[in-house]
Amino acid sequence: MITYKVSYVVIGGEHPGAIVNEFERPEVGGQVEIGKSVFEIVEIYEVMPPRGDFAFLHATVKPVKPAELSKSV
Repeated sequence: MITYKVSYVVIGGEHPGAIVNEFERPEVGGQVEIGKSVFEIVEIYEVMPPRGDFAFLHATVKPVKPAELSKSV
């Protein structure tokens, strides 16, 4: 099983973001919960080629308004 080490950076800088281990690859348009906040993934970049069981990704995210929350989060 591959582990994705994802650096989440929030557009606008009002939230510090996070580095999170994920067990499914995040996708553009998906939503992620960081702390008590929910964000939409805007873009994803591979930081470096996978090494062993780890892949390193950078994801840019934007805050989601409560009315836009998906049921998958």
